[in-house]
Amino acid sequence: MVRDLTTGKPASILWRFTLPLFVSAVFQQLYNIADSVIVGNFASNTEDAVAAVGASYPITMIFMCIAFGFNVGCSVVISQLFGAKHYNDMRTAVTTTLISSAIISLVLTVLGIFLSRPMLLMINTPENILPDATAYLKIYTGGFVFLFLYNAATGIFTSLGDSKTPLLFLIGSSISNILVDYLFVAVFHMDVEGVAWATFICQGIACILALITLKRRVSEVPITGRPAVFSGRMLRKIIRIAIPSILQQSFVSVGNIVIQNLVNSYGSSVIAGYASAIKINTFSVTCFGTLGNGLSSYAAQNMGAGKLDRVKQGERAGIAMCLGLATVFFLLCFFAGRPLLQLFMKDVSEDALSTGMTFLKIVSPFYYFVAIKVMTDGLLRGAGAMSAFMTSTFSDLILRVSLAFILSVPYGATGIWSSWPLGWVIGAAVALLFYFRGSWKPGKRKKSIVE
Repeated sequence: MVRDLTTGKPASILWRFTLPLFVSAVFQQLYNIADSVIVGNFASNTEDAVAAVGASYPITMIFMCIAFGFNVGCSVVISQLFGAKHYNDMRTAVTTTLISSAIISLVLTVLGIFLSRPMLLMINTPENILPDATAYLKIYTGGFVFLFLYNAATGIFTSLGDSKTPLLFLIGSSISNILVDYLFVAVFHMDVEGVAWATFICQGIACILALITLKRRVSEVPITGRPAVFSGRMLRKIIRIAIPSILQQSFVSVGNIVIQNLVNSYGSSVIAGYASAIKINTFSVTCFGTLGNGLSSYAAQNMGAGKLDRVKQGERAGIAMCLGLATVFFLLCFFAGRPLLQLFMKDVSEDALSTGMTFLKIVSPFYYFVAIKVMTDGLLRGAGAMSAFMTSTFSDLILRVSLAFILSVPYGATGIWSSWPLGWVIGAAVALLFYFRGSWKPGKRKKSIVE
């Protein structure tokens, strides 16, 4: 159902809107981590299988960040147009987004299939896991068109204030993905290739169903005449927001690849421990980020309607909500790290488990800073203040990558894990600085999206 986020009590509206998004994030992450859990328990060589999936993960994130960055652009534009009640332009933005996403995804699919092995070699993937990692990556990239269009559809639903429909799709696709993972790996013994094909199939079905539903949902918005199906002017508006988001996401993923390259030099046990721990960490941070995405849509609609006081009230409510979630994830990761890691690793060395536990104990106490950062970033992004948004992210990334190399010399792998907290603290401080300076307000920025 299409929902106007510019009326009603901000805290209540934000809670009702973001709760389905949070549950969606949980199922999305279950969808993603199912690969590692299944291969970690049922593959013929569990440690190498977990390492193979983990080694390809930073590369898949490079492509995913392009999809996410483009969808951020379309979501902000569509939300602000919807909040301003420019419904014809909003409809054009929707169709322009879908057409552009399809074209971009097809180009990236070709690049991904042909460059899978060279990219894995570039990050020093060990020879014993290279064949499995290459096979996984090729199959995964073959389904990019489904990934892009599905994420575009769910982003558009959210822009229109509908956070429940994406939740229903994610529940269905996540459960089916886990079941097919189990079937392909535990029953058919397809190992790493099995989890890749399971993702491909389930993502494709979810994409088709999401697009069918989106067509009906968009038709509920009143229009006059026949809006343009594709508009270069609208694409430029989307790109104005999308390019900084893509660059931001890409640099984060490149940073992760650089760190993965460093981790790979420590051997399969450390790779497996890190691959499992980073999945748990990514699960936590992604849940925070999803709440930030909800605040982005809320802020964008209210910015379009010119209701700045509601934007500030939403920021306060969003941070309080995210800090509560940070407490839950800190307690789980810090005190229950071992059983969480054992979900991914059944028959692995104690060194691998120790590596993962050390990582979680170092980073989880700093989830509170992540919570503040992602919510403030969400407001900046929703307001279209992309320079401020990128700066806060880059300060985090540059510190993390630099310190990973510096601290790894005296402290080894533990030094790499220690680079996360400082990057998060500085990134949160920078984001808050931009917020309190009012960098997100219309008078501080260039021409508005809805103009």
